Amino acid sequence: MKKVLLVCLLISTFTLQINAQENSNFKNETVEFLKLTGAGSAFENAIEQIGAMVSEENKAAYIIEANGTLDGLYEKMAELYMAEFTEDEIQELVTFYNTDLGKKLADKQLGLTQKAMMFGQSWGMEVQNIAQKYN
Repeated sequence: MKKVLLVCLLISTFTLQINAQENSNFKNETVEFLKLTGAGSAFENAIEQIGAMVSEENKAAYIIEANGTLDGLYEKMAELYMAEFTEDEIQELVTFYNTDLGKKLADKQLGLTQKAMMFGQSWGMEVQNIAQKYN
């Protein structure tokens, strides 16, 4: 009986290790996808902009420490995307973002999103004015 239990325990441990490895590969692919979409550039720009207030003598230390936070951010974002997309879908997205069109989209996406947000804010104010008219 002890041998059967030991064999079951070993099989369970082995299965967990395989699943953890597969999940790790999935997470790595998802992080690669995030970086391909231009998120890395956006984070680097944010670090630079926020660091504008840091004195020149402390700038190098700030950049090292700020860049050190990126792995944790990528991990959290990867988990978010992994909850919404399958591994096959992430692989398809990675393939797309490695095409010329995907690279163009990644390059333009942040600027387009910012402009679209301005349009949305302007539209929201317009609709708010309409709503006030009917109060």
